[in-house]
Amino acid sequence: MRLAILETGAPPPGLEERFGRYPEMFEALLGLDARSYDVAAGALPADVGRHDAYLITGSAAGVYDDLPWIPRLITFLRAAGGQARLVGICFGHQIMAEAFGGRVEKSERGWGVGLQSYPIVQHEAWMDPVPLVAAPASHQDQVVRAPPEADLILSSLFTPYAGFAWRDRPAISFQFHPEFAPDYAKALYECRRERIPDADAAVASLDAPNDNARVGEWIRRFLTAPQPL
Repeated sequence: MRLAILETGAPPPGLEERFGRYPEMFEALLGLDARSYDVAAGALPADVGRHDAYLITGSAAGVYDDLPWIPRLITFLRAAGGQARLVGICFGHQIMAEAFGGRVEKSERGWGVGLQSYPIVQHEAWMDPVPLVAAPASHQDQVVRAPPEADLILSSLFTPYAGFAWRDRPAISFQFHPEFAPDYAKALYECRRERIPDADAAVASLDAPNDNARVGEWIRRFLTAPQPL
């Protein structure tokens, strides 16, 4: 299985040296090797058939930002939809929603940070029969209109559209960050202390048990299943 990670952002200065880049975090989470493309620097695969699956990372950018690489990424995802498996995380979740008919906005709810719980509203074949998962979050933007062919699979009061599985293409996405180890998430919140509400509570919440490994296993199952999902 040829996996490519479409890198749309990077850790803040100082954190990359300590924790690595996002592709390294995903490879560790999934137990899979991947080719990475720095999409924000203008890199994309030459054709969608070069890889079997594409994982789109988080980013400090918004899908509505006037950046040249964002419409190019949307065009690429539309071409890849149905041709390769797609996984979106945070910004990746949002840009997949935009690419396939949904809408994303800077949420009036404000920052979503800390360890968040997400009840499961629909179970897929690659998921465990658990009632909810808890994982770190770090976002201001949210999906406010679901894509028409996406089934809602996770939803919380703060993040109504927290997870999707598409009916018309092999694609899944999540608003939260299963790749963020607690130490990295704590360091990230400290970097954003002046911007996020109640940073102390957000940092403290990360000491509770999380489901990062469980969600990582879900994604791995989705990516490596022998038959189309």
